[in-house]
Amino acid sequence: MFRLAHLTDPHVGPLPRPRLRQLLSKRATGYANWRRGRRHSHDMDVLAALVADLRLQEVDHVACTGDLCNIGLPSEWETSRIFLEALGSPEAVSFVPGNHDAYVRGSLEGLLSACGDWATGDSLVQTAFPYLRRRGAIALVGLSSAIPTKPFVATGRLGSPQIAAAESLLASLAADPEPPCRIVMIHHPPHPGGARPGRELIDAAPFTAMIGRVGAEMILHGHTHLGSVAFMDGPGGRAIPIVGAPSASAGVRAPYHRASYRLYTIGRTADGFTIDASERGLVEEGGIGERGAINLVRP
Repeated sequence: MFRLAHLTDPHVGPLPRPRLRQLLSKRATGYANWRRGRRHSHDMDVLAALVADLRLQEVDHVACTGDLCNIGLPSEWETSRIFLEALGSPEAVSFVPGNHDAYVRGSLEGLLSACGDWATGDSLVQTAFPYLRRRGAIALVGLSSAIPTKPFVATGRLGSPQIAAAESLLASLAADPEPPCRIVMIHHPPHPGGARPGRELIDAAPFTAMIGRVGAEMILHGHTHLGSVAFMDGPGGRAIPIVGAPSASAGVRAPYHRASYRLYTIGRTADGFTIDASERGLVEEGGIGERGAINLVRP
């Protein structure tokens, strides 16, 4: 059995006060939004409690699907690294970036210069996404949908080269004499309709078509700050679960928005894998606790 934890969108704070010249960009609207409301939505005490609880679960690996940053300030890159170090070593934690990590041109490159050890494949050379990490019977495939966008737009894009590389990688894993459980990590919901216009993955359709050809066992994402389960058709019409998690720092009480992380117990069977999913996070009584099982079977 392999135990995998998934958390996303921590939006690590507090956000340092930017210099005036750093606000001569999309950061101006982002900083205003942070001051008006977002800083109250993301509770660092909740995030700390969530991480502390996660570390008690004795998981084998942690997947973090983006948005460590808020407005992509250079001062946020070291804070992001400290957060990842709190989750675990680079060998035990896999990270893929989100749109806030690529808030303006140069932000993503700066973040990866500080945190690239957590976003690097087994080759230990960060050249481009996708990357591959093999952990026993598990294969983690990390994709980047993070691109800089205009104000009030939060779309993502993989691009044809990355989709083609992911297809080749997933196909080669499926052809392995003992195929691993292929888990794809991406920030944006990767299926058409997964996010509203202006926040969607622009090339969700070609990504979905690619998965239909080569398959995967599960896809993990963030971005919407909602707990969700959807499905994508793989080869032969097999249903592939697409699981989204809320923001790991969300202090709100709405059931599907409350901060949580997901736990997966993965086991090999004669004809594939079993994946049992559950959720831990903020509970109505206060504190961090068990939120129940998650159904990964298409109704």
